[in-house]
Amino acid sequence: AQYDTWVIDPRRFTGHTNVELTALKAIEDYQNEFRFHFPREHRPAGRPAKTTPLTPIFAAEGAEFTVVNGWERVDYIKPSPDFHPTLSFNFDEAFDVIGAEVRNVQENVGLCEVNGFNRFEITGADRHAFLDRMFCGAVTKRPGRVGLGYLLNHQGMVKGEATIANLPASDRGPDRVWYGSAAASETHDMDWLQAHLTEGEDVTIRSLTNDQTILVIAGPKARDVLSACSRADWSKAAFPWLSARECFIGFAPATVLGVSFSGELAYEIHVPNASLYAAYLALRAAGEAFGMKMFGARAVDSMRMEKGFMHWKADLLTEFDPFETSLDRFIKLEKENFIGKEALQQRADEGLRKKLVSLRVNATHAPAHGGSSVIVNGKVVGTVTSGDWGYRTDMNLAYAFVDPELSGEGTTMQIDMYGDLVNATVIAPSPYNPDYLLMRG
Repeated sequence: AQYDTWVIDPRRFTGHTNVELTALKAIEDYQNEFRFHFPREHRPAGRPAKTTPLTPIFAAEGAEFTVVNGWERVDYIKPSPDFHPTLSFNFDEAFDVIGAEVRNVQENVGLCEVNGFNRFEITGADRHAFLDRMFCGAVTKRPGRVGLGYLLNHQGMVKGEATIANLPASDRGPDRVWYGSAAASETHDMDWLQAHLTEGEDVTIRSLTNDQTILVIAGPKARDVLSACSRADWSKAAFPWLSARECFIGFAPATVLGVSFSGELAYEIHVPNASLYAAYLALRAAGEAFGMKMFGARAVDSMRMEKGFMHWKADLLTEFDPFETSLDRFIKLEKENFIGKEALQQRADEGLRKKLVSLRVNATHAPAHGGSSVIVNGKVVGTVTSGDWGYRTDMNLAYAFVDPELSGEGTTMQIDMYGDLVNATVIAPSPYNPDYLLMRG
């Protein structure tokens, strides 16, 4: 059973879900009442709801789109206009297309638009004290640095995940923090943060989500591309991993974060939507000499599985605490106080109920899908949260919450894949470049 109630939380929809769009989706749902809804199937009613200036550009280049919180996001680039994979629970005809995108990121450099990513700007003298109270781990306060952290609810369970970037004062604004989280968390996270401001606290939170879009460049030649279109010094010494800097891409104002969800050297380039097309043209022109090609959300999903990176509300659930979710390194119980601390300490004393593990699945025909049962000796011992093919490791990978005594590397179990029991083995997280040297540059 799953007890995370996000699937019935109205905040998973944001301002685009008006009566008109809801009516279209309700009619479509009724028309498909007796059809399976396949993985990665996004039906056409109410689309496109949210787009960026680049959406028609990508469509002209042959992009297939997925939908994230109403945003049309590139899934992959089709090899031909008439390419339409079969809807299936198995790997589909796009398997090799996605593999080629991953290989180009691994060997050269790729460009990806990540639209709708939740972005809050937090200002005020008490901003760091406020965030320190909200997160269960250390919160970086150093100007120009980026950190990752987790928010808990009052029961000590995982509430949210966010990056924190400290931007020093400039002609673009005062000293401020950028808080970044999943696209679907926009209303959820704003509600949670606003609800925990205390009277007299000097903190202001405003959303930039609909004002800016992220362009990601990833791969061993990403630094070369950035250096070719921006006059800033992008050397490792001047801009190491987990740095943040305001700059220009061509003549487009941008803010760059040195973070990676792919496991390769990568940069998030945050651009105001008014300048997005200009930044895109500058990056495409600079990337031509380095073999830069587009990649989409399905390539990202494959690469994040190989790095042990998790998705909010797929793997990061309020049903489990951060110890059970294998987030030990992000917990700092010695902090004076944070939301959920007392409950988390009690949970730590009581021990684990489940443990999130990485699995290598002994199958080549299909991924393990979220919700699939994990079985040992005929008994259900856990549940799959995510699964995908890892092209760089040549592994079928999955994450699952299992009984803690089964979480050791080398433990074997089975996954129920549509009635067939398929063997799987617990492996170390991050099977691709486990020392993280590539993404550090």
